[in-house]
Amino acid sequence: MPFLSCSLATPESRAVNAPETTAVRPQLVALEIIRTLVAFDTTSRESNLALIDWVRDYLAGHGIDTQLTFDDERRKANLFATLPARDGNATTGGIVLSGHTDVVPVDGQPWATPPFEATLIGDRLHGRGVTDMKSFSATGLALVPEFLRRGLRRPLHFSLSYDEEIGCIGVRRLIADVAARGIKPAGCIVGEPTGMRLVVAHKGKKSYRCRVRGHEAHSALTPYGVNAVQVACELVNFLTNMARRFRDRGAFDAAYDVPYTTVHTGLIHGGTALNIVPRDCCFDFEFRHLPFDDPDTLLAELRRFAATLLPDMHAVDRATYIEIDALSVLPGFDTHGGSEIAELGKACSGTHEFGKVSFSTEAALFHNADVSTIICGPGHIDQAHQPNEWVTLEQLALCEAFMRRLADQVCAG
Repeated sequence: MPFLSCSLATPESRAVNAPETTAVRPQLVALEIIRTLVAFDTTSRESNLALIDWVRDYLAGHGIDTQLTFDDERRKANLFATLPARDGNATTGGIVLSGHTDVVPVDGQPWATPPFEATLIGDRLHGRGVTDMKSFSATGLALVPEFLRRGLRRPLHFSLSYDEEIGCIGVRRLIADVAARGIKPAGCIVGEPTGMRLVVAHKGKKSYRCRVRGHEAHSALTPYGVNAVQVACELVNFLTNMARRFRDRGAFDAAYDVPYTTVHTGLIHGGTALNIVPRDCCFDFEFRHLPFDDPDTLLAELRRFAATLLPDMHAVDRATYIEIDALSVLPGFDTHGGSEIAELGKACSGTHEFGKVSFSTEAALFHNADVSTIICGPGHIDQAHQPNEWVTLEQLALCEAFMRRLADQVCAG
């Protein structure tokens, strides 16, 4: 099957009530497993153990053992499984197919279909996680019988992790556990949605929480208080101006979908009543940075500005403060398209083009653990995290074709 590029749809074409297509639908071996995985509510705040248990049982049915790595509360687990090579090798030179099990919340989103049911409408499959990113993992699992039947010349590993959506938390333990067990993969394919385009680099991300402590007063006596919300807004405005600076002056890397470093404030909470000068306010912000922009330097800029606000605050109450704490760190990575896994990706996708993306993934963590990594998966990131999340059948067919070409590369027969 030749490699096909899928252009981004217009907003009008993304309506959930798209008409039934008259084209012949591709026969997809992974569809039932996709439906099974989507049916598990694995929102990051929930346990993923039901899904993990299902995958473990499915692989056990094919004679494949799995290893689980749990979180501290044993409510969540990573799964790592190996299909050994025909000669018995299960530790060296293998390829990892990596995906995360958790999904973002659906709370407050206007879904037209049940979010935890994979619903086919026309040529689109709707449901939370169909794009980000259960379809990739399901497709790999669906091809397990074929991999085993053809016999592997090198090991093939399956990696499923928890809490990727809140900072790639689970995969860090998985990678450490794999290394401790002496497993040394030659490469990793992370199946985040790229439209089945090969991606060899993504930005780094650092996120923070800023807490402002003010001084309460009656709103009729505002000079006697320190308004934490207004102080926070001054800080957010400083970040907004920083974002505009990067937008207007760069530096730039045109290979990225957003070709400059971005600064974003995503959450803010503060105040109790309109007639009370608010004592507390906090907000969360992030830097998604290109390799040549240092997020620590950007944070230092914000801290210096915050320091200029403190004298007026302390003039009212010495107990007021501004604190900034780190929430998560995800490094960027860039393989420059020259690795063995990148060449394997070319053979599997049928393309010689590489891309770079602005969203962060576990690819950087594998890469920094000396496992060369690329990103390639069905669907597009702008279809993820949305109500009525969807992936086209064409994208799923391309993913299956990719996996079959992978079998051609790693199997003996």
